Amino acid sequence: MGKLFICTLFFISLLSKAQNYAALDKILTVLEERRGINQHLENVSVENKKFVLIKDFDDHTERSFIIIKGKDATYVEMFDDKATGQSTSNVFSGDIIRKKNIISLRADKLENKKIPIPVSKTLLLTKQKEIIYLIDINSRDRWIDEESYTKKSK
Repeated sequence: MGKLFICTLFFISLLSKAQNYAALDKILTVLEERRGINQHLENVSVENKKFVLIKDFDDHTERSFIIIKGKDATYVEMFDDKATGQSTSNVFSGDIIRKKNIISLRADKLENKKIPIPVSKTLLLTKQKEIIYLIDINSRDRWIDEESYTKKSK
């Protein structure tokens, strides 16, 4: 009888540990999804999307755009000087490669002229509250899908 009681306690202990592990796994999955690590967005299209990044500094504002059309991409940098009100821009063109949630951008032309060192970005595709983002893996900058943002703000 004692052995049966000990076996029953052992199985109850295992069951409660399994439930705890399941709860911990669920919490970790939610946290990973929030960080964009564990999302399965292979079916989310980035075709004909425009992603925007705006940085505001004391003396200037930087606006950057990534425009994706098929395997081709355009990367635009715009600088607005707050003192003079002048704007300058650089328009790079190149291509992208997508592997699951990772998008690699390589822009090897500036104003349609080949440049010796291409501009490259490695971006993680993520989605939070129906808004699509690209997170720069190196700088942690968040590029927001312009279409998602305009839908959200309306």
